[in-house]
Amino acid sequence: MIERRAFDRLGGGDHGWLNTRHHFSFADYRDPKRMDWGALRVFGNKGRTKAGDVQVMSAGTGIRHSEYNLEDEPTAIFQLWIIPTRRGGDPGWDTRPFPQGEGAGHFVTLASGIDGDADALPIRADARVLGATLKAGETAEYRLAPNRRAYLVPAKGAVEVNGVRIEARDGAAIENERVLTVTALDDAEIVLADVS
Repeated sequence: MIERRAFDRLGGGDHGWLNTRHHFSFADYRDPKRMDWGALRVFGNKGRTKAGDVQVMSAGTGIRHSEYNLEDEPTAIFQLWIIPTRRGGDPGWDTRPFPQGEGAGHFVTLASGIDGDADALPIRADARVLGATLKAGETAEYRLAPNRRAYLVPAKGAVEVNGVRIEARDGAAIENERVLTVTALDDAEIVLADVS
């Protein structure tokens, strides 16, 4: 099952300094049918981080954070919140560049709490966040383990996921699919969350 969640129908708000869209209920946007997707709680997309970087943050026993744009031009980011497998622990933060060359033509694990993903940024959740860069016409596959869900968003470019067209910044809520076949209809950058 693949449910397309069109970007222009997502909740969110314009706070003057920050324009947000939320794939799930968050802040002032409430939709009881979209509280989460498995352990995935937030998939937002405006804020600041260095262009091309992937960042992880673990709240642990508590943190403060804020987001703002220090540049003279608009910026866009995707922010995912994933429910941890355990509470507490020390707060943590790490970042590294998005693997542009490595991500060409296939999915690359960016952050993970799953055993065996040693090269990924560590998170404290039964989840994996992946990225891929596909040229128009290229196809990449991703296999989901039994009883897992996925949420896919093309940061740019339209794609087809198992035959379902997903436009740039739309969400694809995926369950009961063992193999995801993602074909780029345009040059595309894709973010995929694999969650329990």
